[in-house]
Amino acid sequence: MHIGFLYSRIRKDEKLLLNELRDRGHEVTKIDIREQQFGLSGPKGDSVDVSDLDIILNRCMSTSRGIYATRMYESYGVKVVNSSGTAETCADKVETSLTLKEAGVPTPRTEVAFTEESALEVIERFGYPCVVKPVTGSWGRLLAKVDSRHSAEAVLEHKSTLGHYEHSIFYIQEFVEKPGRDIRVLAVDGEPVASIARKADHWITNTSRGAESEQFELDEEAREIVRDANNAVGGGLLGIDLMETGDSYTVHEVNHGTEFKNIHRVTDVDVPAGIINWIESEVER
Repeated sequence: MHIGFLYSRIRKDEKLLLNELRDRGHEVTKIDIREQQFGLSGPKGDSVDVSDLDIILNRCMSTSRGIYATRMYESYGVKVVNSSGTAETCADKVETSLTLKEAGVPTPRTEVAFTEESALEVIERFGYPCVVKPVTGSWGRLLAKVDSRHSAEAVLEHKSTLGHYEHSIFYIQEFVEKPGRDIRVLAVDGEPVASIARKADHWITNTSRGAESEQFELDEEAREIVRDANNAVGGGLLGIDLMETGDSYTVHEVNHGTEFKNIHRVTDVDVPAGIINWIESEVER
């Protein structure tokens, strides 16, 4: 099997995947996205010739570059995982929320507004606390838990002054009272590879923000929700985040460029092997 490995930086996650691929004897062509040039009919300049690749695995850190590159490679007839359709849905929180809702997947109550005044009306209607999130981004950055009208006004004004048009799209969610943790599931086409609980005293439970992780055993209801969330966004290699809501779950995020080194570290699962097993099956499909 000849795999194109699209990247912008080789992190621990990418090293784990590259080692697994090479241990299995697969031919790997590394594609540094920063050096590629794309024409409408094929790569240009000194870009990598992708015509003999069986598949491309997109591990690019830049969401926008990764999506555009994926779309170009797909236009050349090369299969890329994750697909541009999956990536575009997962990269935009509004798109993700709409897609999950339309598929009947439980997800937090969400509203969107485009001015500070209308966003404040939404927040007041939600009641306090609620959460204001950027429509794009990861690692728990720029999330704000709003506890009062005063803090709401400050957060909305701050977002408006950041300049980028996306910060004037106000994405507001109900605050879910989770039991001090959320659940990250690494799944391939809806089948869980491994899952962890991320625990923290802070309301943001991302490991990048210092949350502690431990292996978590999914029940059948959680597995079904993971499958449904995967199918809703188009399928692929995904990090699906669940919050417990009493005796059920809600999906608050689906990540298309998920990191997994922490899951690999704290579970008894060989995560890179599970991912490459799936890549091999995608080539054979």
